[in-house]
Amino acid sequence: MFWCDQLLNKINLNEPHLVNDSKTPSGRAHVGALRGVVIHDVVFKTLQEKGIPVHYRFGVDDYDPLDELPYGKDQHFQQYLGMPLCQVPPPPGSTASDMADFYITEFFQVFDYLGIKVEKYRMRDIYRAGQFDEVIDTILRHAAVVRQVYKKVSNSERSAHWYPFQVICEQCGRLGTTEVTDYDGKEVTYTCRPNLVKWATGCGHQGKMSPFSGNGKLPWKLEWVAKWKTFGITIEGAGKDHTTKGGSRDVAEACLREIFKQKAPLNIPYEFFLVGGAKMSSSRGIGAAAKDMADFLPAEILRFLMIRPQPNKPINFPIDEENIVKLFNEFDRCQMSTYHGAKVSEEVKRTSQWSEVSPQGDYFNANIQLIEALVQMPHLDPVQEVEKRKGSPLTPVELNHLQRRIASVKYWLDHHATEEEKLQLRDTLPARAKELSATQRAFLNLLANELPSTPWEDDTLQSKIFAVARLTPISQSLAFQAIYRVLFDRESGPKAGNLLAFLDPAFLVKRFQELSYAKAEFWQETAMTTSQLETWLQEKQGEIASVQTHLEEEIIEFLVTLTDQKTYLQRVQWSADLGSEDFQTWAKGYVERVVRK
Repeated sequence: MFWCDQLLNKINLNEPHLVNDSKTPSGRAHVGALRGVVIHDVVFKTLQEKGIPVHYRFGVDDYDPLDELPYGKDQHFQQYLGMPLCQVPPPPGSTASDMADFYITEFFQVFDYLGIKVEKYRMRDIYRAGQFDEVIDTILRHAAVVRQVYKKVSNSERSAHWYPFQVICEQCGRLGTTEVTDYDGKEVTYTCRPNLVKWATGCGHQGKMSPFSGNGKLPWKLEWVAKWKTFGITIEGAGKDHTTKGGSRDVAEACLREIFKQKAPLNIPYEFFLVGGAKMSSSRGIGAAAKDMADFLPAEILRFLMIRPQPNKPINFPIDEENIVKLFNEFDRCQMSTYHGAKVSEEVKRTSQWSEVSPQGDYFNANIQLIEALVQMPHLDPVQEVEKRKGSPLTPVELNHLQRRIASVKYWLDHHATEEEKLQLRDTLPARAKELSATQRAFLNLLANELPSTPWEDDTLQSKIFAVARLTPISQSLAFQAIYRVLFDRESGPKAGNLLAFLDPAFLVKRFQELSYAKAEFWQETAMTTSQLETWLQEKQGEIASVQTHLEEEIIEFLVTLTDQKTYLQRVQWSADLGSEDFQTWAKGYVERVVRK
């Protein structure tokens, strides 16, 4: 089963549901922040599909204090540390109302791109409208219970004078530096302490004020409780860092249970999203911003990246060519299996379904490596070339997906690709081509001899490369490496048959023949011992259709054709040590003994 369908087995499907998620907009949201958003979206849409009344709400935690500086913005924001985000001015030149509005607006643009529709609310409005006043009063009256929960669940000691609330200082406007030490049922007593936290300095003011109507806020663990109690949330997941044993989620659930006698919403613990193995941080500028990733990846690919693994499995996505190609190819295989597979698992079907922003049905997708090559060949029209390979004009849906993939490749080339990853056809033979072995050089020359008589089509050229590699003989990896090295000064690249089909045959023949090789060195590199040849032949026992032999100077070549019509060449070095017979007599006896015994 798909992970979401398994998850919903844990809840009552005969009652309405409210899915909730939230974000503190203290900097550009990194792509990891999208994981919870997309997971909750899939849950929401699955419930909708089942005909269950459901809402998906998303809270902007803009009443949180500014407790860290967004990457590269120290000079502007430093003076506002400790203040509520909604009361911090946006960066210079912005038309946003405040810092929180500035950052959350960009994040919500990604929601629209991914087809995620949420009912938005802002915590400034919730507090100021007094929606939490009743819960705040109850929590403050049960401060001793909260202290006990902190001690029991997370082993966190709080003093007898600690109250789970922070007010906005009447003198300096800071929230993160205030400490409440008493509550008389109407007002709280507080101090704006200079040394309460390391990231902001309080003004030292002491006073009393009402905790209601937006004068302050609950610590976020208790704010969770207030949301669950006030809104009637039934489903809300959280990241791995909040759902460890004794962590924030456990504290919030225990407080809800002990104070309000209620059960917490269904949790969906989800793992970190890593970029190249690093956990992302807005304040340290580590990782990719959600908007940047949305500018890079097509919506269905980004959704696929988020929902394909189980939520409790980490995602590690280095933004390099290998992993980008792997991601697109895995999406394409999922789509192909969904619509053309003989036996399709429910997991694959649901992954395919919820990856799409809207139902698209079956459509043709061009391979991402093909597009990577086309984009970097200025003389080619990618749309025309893809239509050639499809064999018919692209539908509007297919054209839209192709254009988005083209944009993705261009974005990657401009923002992430290293010089080594770019597919630039070299005007002259690259200097590193001289590092190729004699066998690789021989392979290129043999391939050059075959190209003039080869039909200039992708699959035919690809098959020819494999055939020449078997007759060299050379491993497929070293054969392809030789092609990429002499054409692009790279170790790897898109499907070689596709690449050759884009290039002029005369140019390729000339380039492949530019490297000469010493025949003796080539033979020495590829020659087997007789025992190695015997082992190889025995492995192919039962598949061999014919064997031909001939002697060239001191080399015996065995041309072995298998029942699948593929022909391999293997060679051994002839010497008197092999026997006293002449070559023909020895070879005939060897074949009879080894192949036909």
